[in-house]
Amino acid sequence: MTKFSSRAFGLPVSQIRQGLFSDKYFVRTRTILEKDRRHPDVVMQVFCKKSAIVCGLSEAAACLKLGSSHPKRFRIYALRDGDRVKPWETVMHIVGDYASFAHLETLYLGILSRRTSVATAVREVVKAVSGKPVLFFSARFDHYLNQPGDGYAAALGGVSGLSTDANVFWLKGKQSFGTIPHGLIAAYGGDTVKASLAFDRYMPKSIKRIVLVDFKNDCARTSVEVAQALGRGLWGVRLDTAREIRDLSVKGRGPQSKGVSAELVRNVRQALDRAGFPWVRIIISGGFDAERIRGFVRQRVPLDAVGVGSSFYRDRIDFTADIVKLNGKPCAKVGRRFRPNRRLKRIH
Repeated sequence: MTKFSSRAFGLPVSQIRQGLFSDKYFVRTRTILEKDRRHPDVVMQVFCKKSAIVCGLSEAAACLKLGSSHPKRFRIYALRDGDRVKPWETVMHIVGDYASFAHLETLYLGILSRRTSVATAVREVVKAVSGKPVLFFSARFDHYLNQPGDGYAAALGGVSGLSTDANVFWLKGKQSFGTIPHGLIAAYGGDTVKASLAFDRYMPKSIKRIVLVDFKNDCARTSVEVAQALGRGLWGVRLDTAREIRDLSVKGRGPQSKGVSAELVRNVRQALDRAGFPWVRIIISGGFDAERIRGFVRQRVPLDAVGVGSSFYRDRIDFTADIVKLNGKPCAKVGRRFRPNRRLKRIH
């Protein structure tokens, strides 16, 4: 498991203990059991119904440990963050006094769902791109408070770059990654070269010079102009043409010719090579998901990295928790049963 201190997750412990974030029926369950002085010894079993890269187990364990007034009354057995799981495979057992953790089910299931969904989606894209770097450009598509955990999950999934300092907050030694944005270019009157030179002038040399080149919808020409201005200082160009627009260099017609198309990437690569800038890398972004990336790979499109945003949040992987044993004996609702997993290790 992660070596982080449990408190590093920034959990609002007092509010969690009060049940502020819990489904009300779980809070009432705790109240009933405590008032009735009933402390059933249970095995709570947690699983999902899809193949996945499980993530959030460390955070969920911290929530259970800190969110309970009596954490010594139960034990947690779990897989490791980053483990691959099969449908219905047990990822966690919580064993002990149910009254001490009944109110936390909403929270640990939500944590596992969020983190696992992101890690699994990222892994699918990383596999699809066949060894090329994947950049995590998803921060703008969700609430900002999700960024630290999402960045951690994305790193487990295999991304090469994260776009905010919050994304790397849980990752020791990692730094955020970015490009020269459209906003800076607009601030220089739409002149990509001027914006790039300003960036080069004021930003530390340790920051890679990666320039968005679609502002005037002429990516090939703009890429060469920026390369001529920055020379060896230019690390790469990023193509982010909107899906409903066709770049000026693209001759093809039809839906496949719009946005960041295979033809556009080839045109930019050819233009840079002909102008004497073969070292300049091409990063593509704008509506990419695993399926679309696989299509580019099959066509051998000369891309060097891909930035992915909202598609990482499209698919959800839900988790379920069930009591499957009571006082050492089978006790589960119909359709559920105790599923041991030798891979589980005690973590609390």
